[in-house]
This record gives sequence, structure tokens and C-alpha cells, in this order.
Amino acid sequence: MFETIYSQLVLAAAIIVVAFVFWKGDEPERMGGAAYAMVFLATTMITDSGSHSVPRWGVMGIEIILLIVFIGIAWNSRRAWPVWAASFQALVVTSHALIAANLRPPHNAVAAVINMSNYGLLIALAVGTFWAWQERRAASMGFDNARPPRL
Repeated sequence: MFETIYSQLVLAAAIIVVAFVFWKGDEPERMGGAAYAMVFLATTMITDSGSHSVPRWGVMGIEIILLIVFIGIAWNSRRAWPVWAASFQALVVTSHALIAANLRPPHNAVAAVINMSNYGLLIALAVGTFWAWQERRAASMGFDNARPPRL
């Protein structure tokens, strides 16, 4: 599965982002990172059917669950990154739905959409974690955006 340098670099980037999420993130970021990590592991464990025109129902179901998790995080959080993550995950689910609907999208296009959406999801997760970390740091240093500065 990870025999090319490209796939190993993507795995390394995912591990770095998830480690950063667990190290510096708050509860919503950790929930999103844990869900992403579990889905990443689960989808790599599912064996391929060999044909690109046949829907991979197991992977599609797992991706739908991840979409529901990100929608739930966005619903209960005041942060913006879960909306972006859910949007990127919705693109992944839509790609699987196109194959399931037998619309015969080109395999390269589906792979590109899924890969780029996963990159976007990782970026949204990393940026959201960075913002949460910086907000927490600013609050601990006594900076408060709600009150005007004293002159």
C-alpha cells in the first residue's frame, strides 16, 4: 500500500498533522484528528476489489461516518475549521456516490478529487488546531479581544 515515496510522504504528513492536533489542539480538534486517524487506518485495511468501476461500499460507508462526525463537530463548535473539513469530506463522499450511481467518472478524476480533498481536510485540521492553540495562548497571557485596550 505504501510502496511509493509519494504515498509515504502523504502518510508522514498525515501523522505529523494528527500528532500536532493531539499535542496542541482542544477537544474539537482532538475529536476530528482521532476520527481522521481511525478512518485512515480503516480504509487502508479494506482490501481492493480490483475494479475501479465497482463501488467500494465499505470505504464509502466509513467516509460517510467521517462526514457525519465533522458535521457534528461543526454543529457543536464555534470554530470554522470543522465546516471546511466537512466540505472537503463531502467531496470525497460525492466521488464515491458517483461511482455507486454508475455514472462512470474517469478513475483519474475520482482519485484526484479524493486525494486533493484529503489534503484540504488535513490543512483545515492543522490550521484550526493552530488557531485554537494561539487563542488559548492569548487568553492565558491576558489578552482579551472582547474589551477595548486601555489608553
